[in-house]
Amino acid sequence: MVLNQSYEPLTICTIKKAVLLIFLGKAEIVHKDEKKSIRTVRMNFPWPSVIRISKFIKVPYKKVILSRKNILRRDNYKCAYCGRSDLMLTVDHIIPKSKGGNDSWENLITACTKCNNIKGDRTPDEANMKLLTRPYKPSHVIFIKNIVSKIDEKWKPYLYLS
Repeated sequence: MVLNQSYEPLTICTIKKAVLLIFLGKAEIVHKDEKKSIRTVRMNFPWPSVIRISKFIKVPYKKVILSRKNILRRDNYKCAYCGRSDLMLTVDHIIPKSKGGNDSWENLITACTKCNNIKGDRTPDEANMKLLTRPYKPSHVIFIKNIVSKIDEKWKPYLYLS
């Protein structure tokens, strides 16, 4: 994981990129993996798990693009009505477009085809269906978590998970 000089998460990079940034003096190791090392013929180098960029990088506001793929990621690939993830998923408008609903993070949710067909062109209240979670506009930090299959315990304080 790459942190800005202010310790805010920027991105995830490969071990090769992390070592290169450290070697060039552009980053420092914040946490290393004690179980791994990088070995050469003569030396052992620590395996960086979290690195921090030496100079502050002004990052423009990271806007997460509203797309079907990102809505599925935000909702953890589960239906917002029944919670199932084993059925085919669609994107549903909480307030249907025919009733003035728009395409926004707060109005779009993941729904299985069964629940979406039951709901039809109605609001959840009209269809007597309850949302298990409220939709929200995600931050880029959520998507850093989704890049990797398993989050390193050392990353959690920087991803605001501890």
